[in-house]
Amino acid sequence: MRSTLMVGIGLAVLSMGCSFAPDPAPLAPVETLPDAYVEADFEGEYEARDWWVSFEDPTLDRLVDTVLAANLDLAEAVARVEESRAILRISTADLWPTINGGANVSRQDNPVNAGFGAIIGAILGGGLPSDSAGGPPAEEDDGASRSIINSYDASIGLSYEIDFWGRARNDRKASLSELEASVSDYQVVQLGVLGEAISAYFELVDLDTRIELTEAIVDVLSEREALSVVRYNRGLITSFELYTVRQDRQTAQASVPQLRSQAGEVRRRLALVSGRHLEELDSLLAGDSDPLVLSDPIPSGLPSDLLWQRPDVRSSAARLESSRLRVGARKAELLPTISLSGTVGLQSATADGLFDISQWFSNLAAGLTQPLFQGGRLRANVSAAEAQWAQQIAAHGRTVLTAVGEAESALLSYREALDRYDILTNQNQQANQSVQLQAERFRSGVGAYTDYLDALRVQLNTRSTLSDAVRDAALARLGVHRALGGGWAELPGEATAEGESDDSESNDGTPPGVDSAPASDAAAGANAQTPSGDDADPTQTTGDVSPSTGTDDERN
Repeated sequence: MRSTLMVGIGLAVLSMGCSFAPDPAPLAPVETLPDAYVEADFEGEYEARDWWVSFEDPTLDRLVDTVLAANLDLAEAVARVEESRAILRISTADLWPTINGGANVSRQDNPVNAGFGAIIGAILGGGLPSDSAGGPPAEEDDGASRSIINSYDASIGLSYEIDFWGRARNDRKASLSELEASVSDYQVVQLGVLGEAISAYFELVDLDTRIELTEAIVDVLSEREALSVVRYNRGLITSFELYTVRQDRQTAQASVPQLRSQAGEVRRRLALVSGRHLEELDSLLAGDSDPLVLSDPIPSGLPSDLLWQRPDVRSSAARLESSRLRVGARKAELLPTISLSGTVGLQSATADGLFDISQWFSNLAAGLTQPLFQGGRLRANVSAAEAQWAQQIAAHGRTVLTAVGEAESALLSYREALDRYDILTNQNQQANQSVQLQAERFRSGVGAYTDYLDALRVQLNTRSTLSDAVRDAALARLGVHRALGGGWAELPGEATAEGESDDSESNDGTPPGVDSAPASDAAAGANAQTPSGDDADPTQTTGDVSPSTGTDDERN
């Protein structure tokens, strides 16, 4: 027994270093990453921790908190992380022996002159056997003596498959990588959800502002139309001029329902992303929506930072590692399996005898099993795993290229959006000055009131266009943070893989546990601005803008 046990321990120790997983494949998109972004204005270290709070908008902060707590996509992603954690525990269980406990009670009652009783009678020399439980000799029943045997036993059984070729360890490490990928997938969902919520918020602020400005434009054009009618009746203008003013008023008036419809759709998106019904959205959006404008450059860091900063790149890398390890596990299935089994316990003819230590028994066994013919299934499993690894190599390279391209595009879009905003800000200032000038000319009697109304209409149109530019700048800033990976909020609940310990594997991607809690914060959002257009209208107030392959051996 001792020699069998020592052989088993020796094999277990030898198995610690065996693995058939291929070496990691070099990836050209990773090895050829540029040293810096072409479109970067500022190459400082990128840090985005709750960056949306810099808008100093309590409504936006409240919306983000609600989305992180109640969004159903995030709840679904958390459940997928829990599923991956459970699968990891299942894979880890293959590294441990299986231990079972058992207890049995049996009673055999046979006639002495037949079957098993006849055998016992022959052994005993034909005499009437006594009850095996220690009772008196069995009595004859209808001329036939009987043999009664009672048996009680309690045992613990152990079985263990020595992972000599690394199948279980590679499967376990692959499951660990899948768990890491699922955590990164959660962060991808989080970035997407927050991006949707914050972009919808700024779209709604912009639409509300444009609705207000368009209604003011309709009022101005209605007044302008009334004056044109009077002047037409006096023969001062032609019918074409009158119809032109009327068409402008009707066009502006017709755009109001369209803008309201768009605002309703954005509100529906906000309700969905915040996990609420539409009628519950008003309380969430209650208060002034007046975000600050942010036009400062965003430190872009280095392209290599995307390999750890962007969760989609980390998820792709983890799945690449998982597929590589699965190849090693499937190759190990082609080789013999070595198993150990043993049982130890107590056995007695009486129930009281189970407490007598001298009644112990044991069974130890070791076995080796080599697959000989399975119709090519095992070889096909290896080919499938290698094909999946090749797919993940291509997918990860594509992900890295996409990430760098999106970052470059986002940085360019943000700079161009700010340039457009600056131009429209200057245009808005000129429009304000024009309104003030025409108002002064009208009050001084040297200018026509229609000139003032025309200047006021231009100002309102300019402010509406500026609101659109502010929204675009905010969404462009959001795009930069999403492209650079942003920051993530923490994964709800404990995300460490429980019961995982593998001290022999410290630097091969299989730490004892996995810290599923992200190291950064949630990032996704937009920024907006409140342009400072002064209202010089001496007769009405329009309000400020606030936009916000098996060949040789197929038998296995």
